[in-house]
Order: sequence, then C-alpha cells, then structure tokens
Amino acid sequence: MSKKRHEPHEEHADESWLLPYSDLMTLLLALFIVLFGMSAIDAKKFETMAQSMSAAFSGGTGILDHSAANPSSQSADMGKNKEQVTQPIKSKATSTAELQKQLAQREEEDLKKLKKQMDQYIENNGLTPLLNTKLNQSQLMITISDNALFSSGQAEVKPEARKLAKSISSMLQQFPGYDVIVSGHTDNVPISNSQFPSNFDLSAKRSLNFLRILLLNPQLDPTKFVSIGYGEYRPLASNQDGQGRSKNRRVEISVLRKYQNGTQVISPTSSSNEG
Repeated sequence: MSKKRHEPHEEHADESWLLPYSDLMTLLLALFIVLFGMSAIDAKKFETMAQSMSAAFSGGTGILDHSAANPSSQSADMGKNKEQVTQPIKSKATSTAELQKQLAQREEEDLKKLKKQMDQYIENNGLTPLLNTKLNQSQLMITISDNALFSSGQAEVKPEARKLAKSISSMLQQFPGYDVIVSGHTDNVPISNSQFPSNFDLSAKRSLNFLRILLLNPQLDPTKFVSIGYGEYRPLASNQDGQGRSKNRRVEISVLRKYQNGTQVISPTSSSNEG
C-alpha cells in the first residue's frame, strides 16, 4: 500500500514591513505639516495648523478636510480684513485733504483782507509812490522804498517812519500765526565805512532795525519773524540808472502762506520752534 505524498504548503508573504512603512508615512505627513506651518507668518494660520495636526493624530478632520469643506472661507476673511484696514486709511486721508482745503481757503481770505487794509492805508496816507503790495501763490509782499524809512547810507529808521511800522504791526496782529520775513535790499553802489563794510551789512541792519520796531507790539509772536539782509543781489530793476537803483533800495515784508495749492508747506521758522 503506497503512502500519499503531501504537497508542501504555500508560505504566506511576510507583511511585517507595513508597520515601519506606516510609521514613516506618518512622520513624513507631520514633517510636511510643520514645514507648511513654518512658512505661514499669520499666527491664526499657525494655530489652525496645530489644531489640524492634533485632529489628524486623534482621528479627527485635518486641515485639508477643513479647507475642502469651506474653500472660500479664508479668502473671504482676508478680503474682510483688507477692507477693514484700508477703509480707515482712506477716510483719514480724505478728512485730512478736506481739512487742508478749508484751511487754505481761510488763509486766502486772511491774506486778501490784510492786503485790502494795507492798500487802504497806503491810499489814505498818500504813500502810493513809496509802498505797494502784491499777493501771489507763496506770500503777501509789502514793499517799502528805502526813502520812506532811512536816510541815505543809514540804517536807523526815521522818526516819522515809526508810525508806519506801528501801523503795519497793528494790521499783522489781526492775522496771527503767519510766518513773516523782513528783508533788506540795496543797489549795487559799493559802500565801505566804519559802520557798514558792505551792502550786506547795510541791508541786514536796516531789516533788523525795522523788525525791532514791529516787535514793539506785544501782540506779535517773535518766533514767527525773521530778519534777512540780501544786499544788492536780489534787484527788482536794472542798476544802470538812478530810477532802477531807487527801486532796488527797499525793505520787503513777506507774509508767507502756510498752504500752497491746498498743500501745507514747511515753515521757515519751524526748526527754531521745535527745540
């Protein structure tokens, strides 16, 4: 009697490698999530990423599931935040521009009123040949001939000219807050003596002396006033004849605008006031 020969049983494949493979995949997933979180600066997104990692390891929904469930939520939040940030900026810019426009209009009215008062004073006192005013985009200019203020080659203000200086100071006090430059000018005829070595010295002393009389008015703010001597170097007319030289010998009072074309300009006295 013959024995039956048993066929060898087929061996099952070894599947133990699945365990380290699954661990490796889990670690890679965690690495990618961490890298993604590090690339996002927004703290809110980082917090969301941390919650998603926790949910992924605990069997909950991950960050991909959350994004898939509501793909437009992040873009909607970003749009809302952007609108909230830009709206106040636009409102502030609009309100600032509107305020500057109103202040520029008020300034224009002030300077026109001052010019009208000055022109009326000149006419009433018969000073038309000696004084004139001009309003432009940068300033109100009051020009006074040197004959109305000084003797030839001298810097002391004539006694009769002090009344003019006081009248001008009274008009200026009605419009406080404006920067004022008092500048002296001469012709090109050289001057050299013990008192004034040059036309620069003469023009500077004349402007300073006139400014001092203006500031005898306690209602004026001295920090808003500046005295400058230009000598012969800013002529109004040619120095080739006596008439031109006469126009060039003058004192100018410049009431400066604070706004030009609706935009605030830097004050020439701001640096001294900031200290």
